Amino acid sequence: MAAYILRRILLMVPTVLGIMFVSFVIVQFAPGGPVERVVAQLQGVTSGASGLGGGGADIGASAGAQAGMGGEGSKYRGAQGLDPKFIKELEKQFGFDKPAYERFLLMVRNYATFDFGQSYYRDVPVLKLIGERLPVSISLGLWMTLLSYAISIPLGISKAVKDGSRFDIWTSSVVTIGYAVPSFLFAILLIILFAGGSFYQVFPLRGLVSENWAELDLVHKVTDYLWHITLPVVAMSVGAFATSTFLTKNSFLDEIKKQYVQTARMKGLSERRVLYGHVFRNAMMIVVAGFPGAFISAFFTGAILIEEIFNLPGLGLLSYDSIINRDYPVVFANLYIFALLGLVVNLVSDLTYTWIDPRIDFETRGA
Repeated sequence: MAAYILRRILLMVPTVLGIMFVSFVIVQFAPGGPVERVVAQLQGVTSGASGLGGGGADIGASAGAQAGMGGEGSKYRGAQGLDPKFIKELEKQFGFDKPAYERFLLMVRNYATFDFGQSYYRDVPVLKLIGERLPVSISLGLWMTLLSYAISIPLGISKAVKDGSRFDIWTSSVVTIGYAVPSFLFAILLIILFAGGSFYQVFPLRGLVSENWAELDLVHKVTDYLWHITLPVVAMSVGAFATSTFLTKNSFLDEIKKQYVQTARMKGLSERRVLYGHVFRNAMMIVVAGFPGAFISAFFTGAILIEEIFNLPGLGLLSYDSIINRDYPVVFANLYIFALLGLVVNLVSDLTYTWIDPRIDFETRGA
């Protein structure tokens, strides 16, 4: 097993490099880079940037102080009338004075030591910026995944045992409807009902904790945190457990029909012993396989709209704003971290296979 783990870790290196290389190449052809955004600010054109801190305004102000009237024919749209020397200084400031291959190699070298540089517009180290947003994303992703699995596994088992019954039919209808309703619509409904929208003021509308959280004792800190996270997590979980519920049900149905289950029943074992002592371990294999994808999805893409609605500054919203604002250091740092995290979680998932069923031996199957 140690050799298998080592091979998987070594394979992570070319995988991450491939992801970063493809993303880097795509970015080279994307219009509206950071230089063009500063030029647009100087020319008084709305750039559509969102979520920028003081750093973006400082860049525009300092650039305006340096920019003179000069040559035409710049390769940047809207740069006509600006001094070509100033444009070159701007390129140097953002690192675009170097060839693309040199910039990519420099990025790889820095990322190997988790040196992500400085945000273009926020004037903050990227690692610090990510560290400030990480608790929100971990909270949403972890609690949503745990809640959805806590609901879907028992529900899927019950549906398999009662397959075809009225319980199975109406729960399938409810789960399907929950899956069909977008999480952001359900979030709005929760706000209307329980966050002072039109009915009750039970939960807070925004933020991960209260403003006086630091002054509270431990018990009240935990209570305040759970109070704030309830609505976002519930909104994300409504549609999340549908897939795992039906996956659990179908997996259990497949196992229940196998010969070893009939043999166990003929030996006089109770239905509970057959279900949880024999079927559960085999049926849960495919459910465990879906855990990494569910967690990573909740950790990033599934939380963007929820973070926006409940004003939760997480990594999903940070990544979206950074893409819109062409803040490349933040974009690539998030991509690198999520790619690395996804590969590590997949490795953990494979190791969980062996924990659930020791008969599985990845050593004999190669990398």
